[in-house]
Amino acid sequence: MKHLKRILIAGGGSAGWMTAALLSRLFQGLYDVTLIESEEIGIIGVGEATIPAIKKYVELLGLDENEFMVRTQASFKLGIQFNNWSALGSSYVHGFGVIGQDLEWLRCHQYWLKAHAEGRGGDFADYSINTAAIPENKFMRAAQDMGDSPLGQIAHAFHFDAALFARFLSGYAQERGVRRREGKIVDVTLRGEDGFVESVTMDDGEVIAADLFVDCSGLRGLIIEQAMKTGYDDWNHWLPCDRAVAVPCERSDNFTPYTKSTAHGAGWQWRIPLQHRTGNGHVYSSQYISDAEAEQVLLDNIDGAQRADPFRVSFRTGKRKQLWNKNCVAIGLSGGFLEPLESTSIHLIQSAIIRMVRLLPDAGFDPAGIAEFNRQSDFEYERIRDFIILHYKATQRDDTPFWKYCRDMEVPDTLQRKIDLWMSNGRIFREDEELFAEESWIQVFIGQNLIPRGYDPLVAIKSDAQIAQHLGNITAVIGKCVKVMPTHAEYVSKTCLAEA
Repeated sequence: MKHLKRILIAGGGSAGWMTAALLSRLFQGLYDVTLIESEEIGIIGVGEATIPAIKKYVELLGLDENEFMVRTQASFKLGIQFNNWSALGSSYVHGFGVIGQDLEWLRCHQYWLKAHAEGRGGDFADYSINTAAIPENKFMRAAQDMGDSPLGQIAHAFHFDAALFARFLSGYAQERGVRRREGKIVDVTLRGEDGFVESVTMDDGEVIAADLFVDCSGLRGLIIEQAMKTGYDDWNHWLPCDRAVAVPCERSDNFTPYTKSTAHGAGWQWRIPLQHRTGNGHVYSSQYISDAEAEQVLLDNIDGAQRADPFRVSFRTGKRKQLWNKNCVAIGLSGGFLEPLESTSIHLIQSAIIRMVRLLPDAGFDPAGIAEFNRQSDFEYERIRDFIILHYKATQRDDTPFWKYCRDMEVPDTLQRKIDLWMSNGRIFREDEELFAEESWIQVFIGQNLIPRGYDPLVAIKSDAQIAQHLGNITAVIGKCVKVMPTHAEYVSKTCLAEA
């Protein structure tokens, strides 16, 4: 075996420095790792929302969670509140963690479906501590010594400042041997005999060679696309939003432990609360609204004083036909773009890095490992794509042409199969290692009023009285737990308050 010696990361930002930091931690100096970035090239986003998998990344780096939050002006996240998605005035929460408690063979939601069909059951959000705590702005980390209590089942992620996050990881990586090279890449040289990447040329003329190239250059895909012409699978017909405008504002008194997603006439708006400010953005379809109108919609719906000029980005939802092509791996936006509706961008960076490490080749670059990397990446992207499409498809809105299109559009067969199975008897099954668990699908289906025609026949094993008692016990216990939880602001102030 001839081993790799040099790894070059093209681009900084969250993708580049997450890659550099984890490689520096896991490889322990085994390879020479260089990251090239230019201070002239900005990064996308004024805030980042994550999912609970981010905690694994923090653990892999050996970080103290509270210190990490202080350094990135972070707040906690229990889930996402979706407003106006099913219909104007509607609202529901996709929360992390478990829903209720199983009763023998069946999941909690099956009993709720029967009660709901009979006019009972109440608000489905009352059956999970994450979703029940959100309206009260309550938060605490899971109590490790209370595993049988809802207080031991709280699942959380973070909101953090993307620029501070990259800066924090930059310092971490460089302390562990990663070399940072400032400047712009102006040319990429491919080997004539096989098309592998040989080197990159800098704006000052320096030529930098490597064995493995990691493209973290963002949407432009400097190496994977501009040089290697890998190709792109465009999913814009299923996810018609193609632009975003973002702006930060002053932090409001409403310091929420959740991301807010509010649907507008031709897209949706995010609200991400950080300790020092609030991140806002409007994701929209340029086919149905102008850039100026989209910007005005955003500015009319922020809850604090504007702190910067709006930042614009154009995109096409989809992914590269190969995220790993020859000796180049695309990580982050260079590999694909899935709009931030379910906060998956950081996770896709994280999972790609770990997948690359698990399938790291020797200098021979055996195609079997590359093919497996691409197979797993394709599956992950496509299943996340389907979950995001569901939010648009499962709407009763017909008040604008945009929502009429989303409501009536054809969807991928993989998603239609899930919808059909759910609508029959409320069943959903996680496939292989797809990202979103059954609980996530269940909450979006019910939250957007896709109520099945029936429920699992085995619900009939329990009497109405037994079902009522089971459901009542769940909501009563969760209600008591939420009452004793501190507010989000109180908890942050006590555990991880950053400097103003």
